[in-house]
Amino acid sequence: MKILLIRLRRTGDIVLTTPAVAALKAAFPDSSLTYVVEKPFARLVQGHPHIDHVIVLDPKPRRREFPALIRKIRREKFDAVLDFHGGPKASLLAFLSGARIRVGYAVKYRRFIYNRRIPRAYAEGPVHSALNHLNLVKALGAQVPKDPPLTLPEATAAEKKNVQRLMRETGRGKRVVLHIGAGNRFRDWGVENISRFIGLIGGLRGVRIVLVGGREDREAEEEIQRRSGGRVSSFVGRVNLIELREVIRRAALFIGPDSGPMHIAASTPTPIVAVFGPTLPAHFAPWKARAVIVQKDLDCRPCRQRKCVTGDYRCLRDITPEQVFKACRRFLR
Repeated sequence: MKILLIRLRRTGDIVLTTPAVAALKAAFPDSSLTYVVEKPFARLVQGHPHIDHVIVLDPKPRRREFPALIRKIRREKFDAVLDFHGGPKASLLAFLSGARIRVGYAVKYRRFIYNRRIPRAYAEGPVHSALNHLNLVKALGAQVPKDPPLTLPEATAAEKKNVQRLMRETGRGKRVVLHIGAGNRFRDWGVENISRFIGLIGGLRGVRIVLVGGREDREAEEEIQRRSGGRVSSFVGRVNLIELREVIRRAALFIGPDSGPMHIAASTPTPIVAVFGPTLPAHFAPWKARAVIVQKDLDCRPCRQRKCVTGDYRCLRDITPEQVFKACRRFLR
């Protein structure tokens, strides 16, 4: 059986499909799995142990590129397509794929595209995103006796060498990886909170703090470095997604908001302190990881992250550095 898998953007969403990918390969060991992914996130699936082929899509394809992609997909004559995304572009790919079986979510205005549908939300309460993806696999007819863990490709020799070189900059001790990025204002803990937290955790004997984030976090990185007086190392913008996993794997602890790096951390044995703001752990908690969740109970949670009804992002900004530090101490004794 030839199966097409679709998940366009972003890091955490792609990582959370990997239990479903493993379940598919276990249920249909002779199947060929092809994954459609956008270019910035392709390294998350390239070289994956359960994925046979990867189709990389430009996030903003030119007018001629999309029809060429459709023709390429149709030539493969896929037996089934699983749309893990459900967005307009992903659902169009599923619709035009030519696959006889089309599995997806019963989303408004696009449910007609799929001939095997499952709900995205349930009256009984929240369902974790990884479980939702596994339900798509079950809709294809696969038996899933046990929920698989997250899996990502191993780092190459060159990637491990780069990580080893960076790790030497941190000195010896217990490395604590701190994700300072956010993706949007709703998940930004703030430079003030991060700097105060560094002052607390940096006082523990033998702890070495490593900042991680994307190139877009450089301004925050500079301010945090200035406030910390150079007491932290920074890999911000210096590692790819799989190198980031290797950095976290070698650390004693990962700390960060609900984001892609948090889900990458959940694919390693490293414990996690996850700071949740507008999203709910019931949907996006670190999957099968040793983790502590820090959050505030507010009536406005969860929200769609379009407009903060209180105007001050209190769901995240009001979580104190002391609260997060307390959650970290159990892992750093």
